[in-house]
Amino acid sequence: MKRQALARMIDHTLLKPEATPAQIKQLCAEARAHHFASVCINPLYVPLAAEELAGSDVKVCAVIGFPLGATPTAVKVYEAELAIAQGATELDMVISIGRLKAGQALAVRDDIAAVAAVCHAHAALLKVIIETALLIDADKVTACNLARVAGADFVKTSTGFAKSGATVADIALMRRTVGPKMGVKAAGGIHTYEQALALIEAGASRIGASAGIAILAGAEP
Repeated sequence: MKRQALARMIDHTLLKPEATPAQIKQLCAEARAHHFASVCINPLYVPLAAEELAGSDVKVCAVIGFPLGATPTAVKVYEAELAIAQGATELDMVISIGRLKAGQALAVRDDIAAVAAVCHAHAALLKVIIETALLIDADKVTACNLARVAGADFVKTSTGFAKSGATVADIALMRRTVGPKMGVKAAGGIHTYEQALALIEAGASRIGASAGIAILAGAEP
């Protein structure tokens, strides 16, 4: 795969709690240089990233309800509104995993829909993290269908904070579930070009990784 095309599929990511402003600036500089799709960061650093990336082709992506998904919908909505107001144009939100596992599908759907409404009122994209490592396949299918019905733009595998991340099998299952038009983001544990390519071939349309530069190194010029 050509390096430039791959770069435009990568969300260059730094979500560690100990990330410093200097490291966020470095992340943004790298994203500018390589023309990544976005930088994916914690909400605290959205204003800084928006300033660093002004005038570039790199989007600012903020995580919402991260990493547990266990905050009330009203809090997720406020967090989304603030992130967008400060410069984010993509949001990656975590679903209410416990409610999903308890069979409370309508509550999960409404949680996603509330954040989707904020995003789409401001022309922002919403990616919904279902945290595949904590779900059985039936729950993964349910979560993807709820995200689709609720108006999300993408479904995403993982936060990177659970016991494992993206797998080819999960991406293939998610793609089959949501169909060809909705975005599917693979994230968590992706370190090499070969891993990224396998996930893309399985159906991923976006890759979330902190190792974006190393992944690009394996691509065709």
